[in-house]
Amino acid sequence: MRTALLEFAEGLRIALRAIWANKLRAVLTTLGIIIGIVSVTAMFTTINGIERGFDRSMAMLGTNTLSIDKNPQTFENDWWRYINRPPITRDIAEAIEEQSRYAVAVAPAVGTVRGVQYQDRELSTVFIRGSTPSIADINSLNLSAGRFYGEIEERSGRPVCIIGQDVAEALFPNETPVGKRIRVGGTRMEVLGVLEKQGKFLGLVSFDNQVTMPLSVFENAFGLSQWRQISVQVKVDEAENMVAAEDELTGIVRAVRGLDPMEEDNFAINRNDSFATQISGVKAAIYGVGLFLTGLALLVGGIGVMNIMFVSVRERTREIGIRKAVGASRRAILTQFLLEAVVVCMIGGVIGVALSFLVTQAINSVFTAVLSPGTVALAFGICVGVGVFFGFIPAWAAARSRPIESLRYE
Repeated sequence: MRTALLEFAEGLRIALRAIWANKLRAVLTTLGIIIGIVSVTAMFTTINGIERGFDRSMAMLGTNTLSIDKNPQTFENDWWRYINRPPITRDIAEAIEEQSRYAVAVAPAVGTVRGVQYQDRELSTVFIRGSTPSIADINSLNLSAGRFYGEIEERSGRPVCIIGQDVAEALFPNETPVGKRIRVGGTRMEVLGVLEKQGKFLGLVSFDNQVTMPLSVFENAFGLSQWRQISVQVKVDEAENMVAAEDELTGIVRAVRGLDPMEEDNFAINRNDSFATQISGVKAAIYGVGLFLTGLALLVGGIGVMNIMFVSVRERTREIGIRKAVGASRRAILTQFLLEAVVVCMIGGVIGVALSFLVTQAINSVFTAVLSPGTVALAFGICVGVGVFFGFIPAWAAARSRPIESLRYE
């Protein structure tokens, strides 16, 4: 063991000295490795960001939730099947509240986009949502200031609202929003509360750029239309009851609609976890592209490392002969050149990881990405693997060289 450690230390010292003597050549050799490391880290940082953003976004939408809508969440060329369906109405929410065994909170909701103004400050595109007070429980809405509206405001149609953090910061940079009156799409409303900061849905759409108000106020101010319809949000008591709750809600809505047993549903019950299927497709595409680019770059980089190691072995043939003549073993020579190949790849790994931090920041500016310690460790592990795999043949050739012929080499 002591001999092996001494050989390792000596081989590493000689390898570092050889690389330092040819610094530029070593860096140029690692270009393929650098591209491969940047590719693999960009792939994993994006996927990690998508997964964390998805979990956070699902928490914002609410856990154990179902929504009853006119249309399914995803449909492509069969839109004609859904265009003439009747709209979802508030009586469906009332029937679910009365009859469902699994629903712990029910809230009809509808949304639009309008401008919001306070004095001379204005936001032109803000998501406006109208719903009953139960939406706070379904979407786990917490307030940083003020209070949420209640049943009294809902039934009386009192013009009040709750604003998100982005709206509060833009309209009230130096004052407290609670109690102030703002214009939402031209309608004056009193601010009752401010939501806690929630962040962006999948890093794209801000949940803080919103105004929530009683459903009755929304209907009075904006009305309903073919393109702006009610969706009934339902929170189920336990995750294991989701399937049973979906079947129960199907029966309740069919009864409200008066559908015959042979008629197909003219509504859709959507689950938030259906987004997971779509996210899986995105992740698979990123994996495919990332692995292809990574494999191609590492192959090119590995061949470059193998080539430069053959050159290094040829240049140092007399050195190898001298070391063998004074007693260096095949293992010592093999270790020396393997370490040199690995160190060259590690140089590329360090540069690649440094560039990956910049790439992660760039991705975060438009989407979401997380560079985890595990991804960095994987990057360096790949560097070691490439160095050993592509450096073995040149190192083995050096280890098997004959001392007399090596000393004779000019």
